Amino acid sequence: MAGLDDSGSNPDVSLLYDINGLAADAPGWLARTMEFVGEYGLLLALVLLVVWCWWGARRRPVLDDAASSVAAVVWAPLAAGVAVLVNVPIRGFVERPRPFKDHQGLEVLVDGKTDYSFVSDHATLAMAIGVGLFVANRKFGVAGIALAVAEGFCRVFMGVHYPTDVVGGFALGTAVALLLSPLAMALLTPVTKAVARSGRASRLVWRGPGDVEPVAALTDQEKAAPGADERDLAA
Repeated sequence: MAGLDDSGSNPDVSLLYDINGLAADAPGWLARTMEFVGEYGLLLALVLLVVWCWWGARRRPVLDDAASSVAAVVWAPLAAGVAVLVNVPIRGFVERPRPFKDHQGLEVLVDGKTDYSFVSDHATLAMAIGVGLFVANRKFGVAGIALAVAEGFCRVFMGVHYPTDVVGGFALGTAVALLLSPLAMALLTPVTKAVARSGRASRLVWRGPGDVEPVAALTDQEKAAPGADERDLAA
């Protein structure tokens, strides 16, 4: 299939030159930093964010709650993998060349990019993880989506993608993470519950009642209430 409109009058191309022009004006150390951040750094940060979110999810005091939370966290990286697989036929169908192949004067920070440009794998991966985390935990999800937006900017800054490649990746990653989430949770939650009830592997899903923080001491009113001693012993 013919590529998208790459003419100079296309706002997509104009925005590409505006953002990539920042790389041409940047000092060498900043360009090298952006190269590493855009190629590896932000994806690594998203992986660490997933691990952090998983660590908190397994602290839930109730086993079923912990299992559901961990299942939602697990879906985030799985959604990214599914989204990239979905992108394979899309890229082959559109066959849009990389911007530096059709446009002169771009500051390309990464060599060896010979595959097609639309849709951006990096943007797809990043946004799928970010939205997947948002399904599991809004605080972590907002941080993940912010990192995904930064990833998209870096890809254009580096001269390896058009802005619409990034927007397409964001749309694809979001669609996969949200639309397949109910099915993923239905499949993953029984698995995480089974792991939580297993032996040593249970710590991957649930810390267990012995690790839960103790309940705060009773107030004076609660101590004076009938049956307070019985409730305390039962605990």
